[in-house]
Amino acid sequence: MVKNKPLPRLLAGKVRKRRQRGRKLGFPTANLNLHQTVADGVYFSYAILKKVTYPALTFVGAAQTFAEKKRFIETYILDFNKNIYGQWLTVILLKKIRNNKKFKNKQTLLAAMQNDRKKARKFFKK
Repeated sequence: MVKNKPLPRLLAGKVRKRRQRGRKLGFPTANLNLHQTVADGVYFSYAILKKVTYPALTFVGAAQTFAEKKRFIETYILDFNKNIYGQWLTVILLKKIRNNKKFKNKQTLLAAMQNDRKKARKFFKK
């Protein structure tokens, strides 16, 4: 188990192009390499791009549903769908909402992602 520092946590790096699975599921993500010790899971977060702050959801870990071993940071910026590959992105993890888990299939993963987005919209309306 990864010992986690208290939230909020700041992560940053250049956005990398990966497999684009999130985009195909309707959740385009900005992917960053993971260089810090952060507990795996899904977090409410802020994404800061070119001095503009956006509400977001961030996944930290390996995509167990797809049998991946390498851990990444994947940030889904709510209501945002621009190509930002190669740009510097800062992510502030605010609150962990669930652990990383292996889903039975893409459909159950998608349902969980949709539920996470619904919770995020409610969280950021506060």
